[in-house]
Amino acid sequence: MKKPKFVNNEIYHIYNRGVEKRNIFLDDDDYFRFIHDIFEFNDENPAENIYYKLSRIKSYEVQPRKIKKGEREARKLLVEILTFCLMPNHFHLLLRQRKDKGIIKFMHKLGTGYTMSFNQRRERVGPLFQGRFKAVLIQQDSHLIHIPYYIHLNPLDLKYPEWKNTEIKNFRGALKFLETYRWSSYQDYIGKKNFPSVTQRDFLSKFFGGPGQYKKDTINWIREFSFEEIKDFILE
Repeated sequence: MKKPKFVNNEIYHIYNRGVEKRNIFLDDDDYFRFIHDIFEFNDENPAENIYYKLSRIKSYEVQPRKIKKGEREARKLLVEILTFCLMPNHFHLLLRQRKDKGIIKFMHKLGTGYTMSFNQRRERVGPLFQGRFKAVLIQQDSHLIHIPYYIHLNPLDLKYPEWKNTEIKNFRGALKFLETYRWSSYQDYIGKKNFPSVTQRDFLSKFFGGPGQYKKDTINWIREFSFEEIKDFILE
């Protein structure tokens, strides 16, 4: 798939997976590391080595390590991270570009930094991801109204794979599973603090009517899921 031209203030669905479909997250430390990197590398300024060399991140709240006043400039975001979801062998991001070439710069830093950390921990060498990331422009509200739900519902593949065929029976169980799945921005969108500093949620929260409405509409979206409506911009 040919990448679209990345334009400031436009929204893009970004996707990549492990080389040969291998798992890229093997334990909780890997998930925490990637989420930390999503936050830390979203900055025009270079990341300090101390950030990506941390061996273990324990806090759900991701924020810069304490630095003395004057040692670091204020963050200058390359992109707005609207939503994210991490799965064992792939990830999804919904990004709005803020700076020229912001997505390219952010994804290069993220891919390089995480691969270095993963390889160092596992004493391996070589690429971790299956080529360059894939991206599609979200051009219409009729697309935007679907894609955040699709990204956030990806974890259902792990326990309720039948959801994509609209054959799911246990809607209450599916919703509970999503509410306890740690590695996405879904909890923050329904008002449960998870990784609130990672995403910029004001735009989509207003678009969807706030946390309560987003949670309510999640069930409706599961019930009415149609692959045909989103096949051109889900990237899988």
